[in-house]
Amino acid sequence: MISLGYIEKNNYLCTKIAQKMKEFMQVLRRFLPPYRKFIVMSVIANILSAILNIFSFAAIIPILQILFKTDDAEKATALMAWDWGKVQEVLMNNMNYYVNQLIEQTGATTALFVIGMFLVGMTLLKTAAYYLGGALLTPIRTGVVRDIRDLMYKKVTALPLGFFSEERKGDIIARMSGDVQEVETSVMSSLDLLMKDPILIICYFVTLIAISWQLTLFTILLVPLIIWLMGLVGKSLKQKSIKAQNLWSDTMSVMEETLGGLRIIKAFCAEKKMNDKFSKVNTEYRNQLTRVHLRIQLGHPVSEFLGTLLVVIVLWFGGVLVLKYEAFTGPIFIYYMVILYSIIHPLKEFSRASYNIPKGLASMERIDKILKAENTIKDPAIPKRLNHFDHQIEFRNVSFKYADQWVLKDINLTIPKGKTIALVGQSGSGKSTLVDLIPRYYDVQEGEVLIDGINVKDLGVHDLRKLIGNVNQEAILFNDSFRNNISFGVDNATQDEIEEAARIANAYDFIMASEANFDTNIGDRGGRLSGGQRQRVSIARAILKNPPILILDEATSALDTESERLVQDALERLMKTRTTVAIAHRLSTIKNADEICVLHEGRIVERGSHDDLLSFDGYYKKLHDMQQV
Repeated sequence: MISLGYIEKNNYLCTKIAQKMKEFMQVLRRFLPPYRKFIVMSVIANILSAILNIFSFAAIIPILQILFKTDDAEKATALMAWDWGKVQEVLMNNMNYYVNQLIEQTGATTALFVIGMFLVGMTLLKTAAYYLGGALLTPIRTGVVRDIRDLMYKKVTALPLGFFSEERKGDIIARMSGDVQEVETSVMSSLDLLMKDPILIICYFVTLIAISWQLTLFTILLVPLIIWLMGLVGKSLKQKSIKAQNLWSDTMSVMEETLGGLRIIKAFCAEKKMNDKFSKVNTEYRNQLTRVHLRIQLGHPVSEFLGTLLVVIVLWFGGVLVLKYEAFTGPIFIYYMVILYSIIHPLKEFSRASYNIPKGLASMERIDKILKAENTIKDPAIPKRLNHFDHQIEFRNVSFKYADQWVLKDINLTIPKGKTIALVGQSGSGKSTLVDLIPRYYDVQEGEVLIDGINVKDLGVHDLRKLIGNVNQEAILFNDSFRNNISFGVDNATQDEIEEAARIANAYDFIMASEANFDTNIGDRGGRLSGGQRQRVSIARAILKNPPILILDEATSALDTESERLVQDALERLMKTRTTVAIAHRLSTIKNADEICVLHEGRIVERGSHDDLLSFDGYYKKLHDMQQV
């Protein structure tokens, strides 16, 4: 029963190791191809290092023979011809012959010194090759980490908005920072496992067989047991690491929420509440990370003890072969033990990698949730071209839902070129969702959205969005200068064009009043500006883009009266000669629209001009009367 249990555990361990190695190799196959030349050079350097290592250790044999005056050296009186069937005998004879010649010519003391210098020289070359093999892996490690971050950033900018409604920004930031760094620390640092350690192990193993196949066979029988015992330490480490990284994401999410809501936290005197919340999740992360690191730290002493145990057992068995059966001489046995002890280090690296790699693979699993996320907003295989807007936008039998909740139901709406269509209704009635379907931030489940008779799904996404300008309720600006915010997305804009856009948007005066004019940095999200100023900068950005279609999403709802007047004036200039879809809560801002559509629970329940809708005495009239009151 004991042997059967051991076999079952050993098979289970081998399966787990094979699975981890498969995942590890998949990661390498994805990211290593651009660095082939570094890999090849590193492998060559590591092979050279292993060979030099073996020959440098071989100098121990004649040193010991000289010191202890063994009889083997005296037997070598002539060089032997090369014979693959007697490799060990030929090598030992010829080495002893040259040592005897050296002793006869220079004396034993001088010969000892020369052999010692040979050992030093070989060690110097070996360490140089060893360093080169490791140094060539450094650009691979740093390059792969850079590539992963680049891929993640590109995927984040490519994914549809719907993806981020289900993901926390703090979690995404944690994956780009902590998880990518963990891949570098755990997976990429284990490249030695592939590029260096297997070469050393193979070279050392061949040398051990050449010295004594009997002793090597005995050693091989012990290795599976040693590996199984080492593997017990790394068991379940991947699951612990995933939990730790999830808690790190929670920590980053709380931090991101705090920075975004700092004004509210202070206004409601909620500092202690948020401190307690952060401290709780931070402590949970620390406790889980402690468990992971304790398991990792256990790896070295366990592998050190088991390695020593292996050496002692082999030392006893080899001693029996030397003393009782005279299978080989003492100096050769010591050389064997030196090589055996050298093979233990790369084996330890294998065991260390068995702890580190699962931790890195756990992070890679979290990274792949972004990298492998499906992008539902795709260009068609052969997109239709539409470089200008000539006729109309049409919503034809459009229905849309988030998950299982229908937000829009059977919408039919035509927006002729040059007209202004306003959308009003209570919050959650589907206004923002309706306008988001035009630039394909989302795709409809039923019906179709057409521009000049072409389904937007048949257009290239960038071609479509170049026709559309956006001014949102919250002006989205970047931590950059006025100039770069206004010219954002417009390549090669001239200073005159930027200034003209600012004048039309009523932004020129306050920009010129700033310390560096158009080169003034506006702070994070335009934090150094008032709400009205931020909105006018975003209008200037839309003006410079000069799109034929304009979407206004409650662009003045959060402004004071004076700012609203300035922004409204800028919007009216922007809307001239453009087709505009405007969402508004303040009905006074859209009473001059060509047509007003009233949405209620995802349907258009009323439509017409401002005066027509008032005369209907329906839902629009109620909204108007409430605002008048």
